[in-house]
Amino acid sequence: MEIWVNPACSKCRSAVRLLDAEGVDYTVRRYLEEPPDAAELRDVLRRLGLEPWDITRTGEAVARELGVAEWPRDEGSRERWIAALAAHPEMVQRPIITADDGTAVVGRSESAVRDALGRRA
Repeated sequence: MEIWVNPACSKCRSAVRLLDAEGVDYTVRRYLEEPPDAAELRDVLRRLGLEPWDITRTGEAVARELGVAEWPRDEGSRERWIAALAAHPEMVQRPIITADDGTAVVGRSESAVRDALGRRA
């Protein structure tokens, strides 16, 4: 398992505490320091079963500056969203946990983190 975290985020810290409490072997990725590229974002989106606008934090200052809330949410705009997330990783929803079974979850709740735990091989 890998968890994408921002250490300043309380949801991320809660998810890490839960993983630790469960004794899970995982890797922490501080995605603001080691941002995912477009290919990694595409892979995570596939694993999540979501679109880039589904994991975009539209309330972030840079998102407001870019006006992403007004961008079309369609297949033709998908790569524009992915490029924006790659360029501005602070807009990526967190934490994202990639599970051993090839899926992923946005672990913003204890139940979502436990869902990822249930997906271990």
